[in-house]
Amino acid sequence: MTVTEDRIAGALLGVHAGDSLGATVEFMSWDSIRRKHPAGHREITGGGQFRWKAGAATDDTDLTRAVLLAYGDHFRSGLDVAHAAAEQMLNWWTGDWPGRPKGSFPKDVGHATATGLRRYERSRNPVGSGAGQGSAGNGSLMRCVATGVIRTDEALRRAESASISAITHDDDRCVAACVVYNDMVAALVDGADAADAVMAGAASARATGNAATLHVFEVGRHLDIAQMARTGDNPLSDGGRGFVLDSFALAVAALFDPRPFEDVIVDVVSLGGDTDTNGAIASGLRGALDGASAIPDRWISKLQFATEFRQLAGSISKRR
Repeated sequence: MTVTEDRIAGALLGVHAGDSLGATVEFMSWDSIRRKHPAGHREITGGGQFRWKAGAATDDTDLTRAVLLAYGDHFRSGLDVAHAAAEQMLNWWTGDWPGRPKGSFPKDVGHATATGLRRYERSRNPVGSGAGQGSAGNGSLMRCVATGVIRTDEALRRAESASISAITHDDDRCVAACVVYNDMVAALVDGADAADAVMAGAASARATGNAATLHVFEVGRHLDIAQMARTGDNPLSDGGRGFVLDSFALAVAALFDPRPFEDVIVDVVSLGGDTDTNGAIASGLRGALDGASAIPDRWISKLQFATEFRQLAGSISKRR
């Protein structure tokens, strides 16, 4: 496996691993997790509020997969990527999803995602279907990484990152976060280190004109994930409970954390709140830096779509 393929696989499997690890403790507080897992929640065990099977994809991984499948539709038929992504997400929402019994429905759907898909179902137009300004959850950032690993052309990558986010999350902060995150992912896949990826992200944030997204880098650089996990002191504006820029700031902090991949992601999840999505977003970015080879084999072996994601990483690498 080349370094590029390893980093693409790291980004995809990272999202899945962080999601599946965090699903067990989703919505729990820091102190509740600390009491139950004093050394951190370190194993993918399933359970949690939605009684997941160990390694099952929650909405974070499923919707990441929807975007990956949409690119397959695009390359086969020329279908607009945002339209293809909206159709795949709608199939997931309405009960026609590969890997799940036909007619069964997702266990967990975010409010903005449901709003956007409901509007898209009526209009069949991915433009204008989003939940609107003020709905700034992390539900599009969690699924956006496919564009970052697939698109090498900067202008095309930014346009598709924005349009796929806006299907459900068209708040300026969500759209800009997806654009900037994917520019960072692309830089990492191309061999950048953490500092260079942040420089690429900051340049991207300036290009979007979104000052709040640019501020993420200042916040993320000063977050000490290990200390936060140890003490429960959380300086994030929403405490990591689903605000898109909180999740992005944690991912930036994870990128700079000098510890091994496992220790960083365990601590991200141990902070409580929106643990699966914070884990997915941070793991996707850190996985694009460290590669799949840094993700524990005992985690990967449990992931529902591990084989599929590895195969896709190989195909994407050859296409680049």
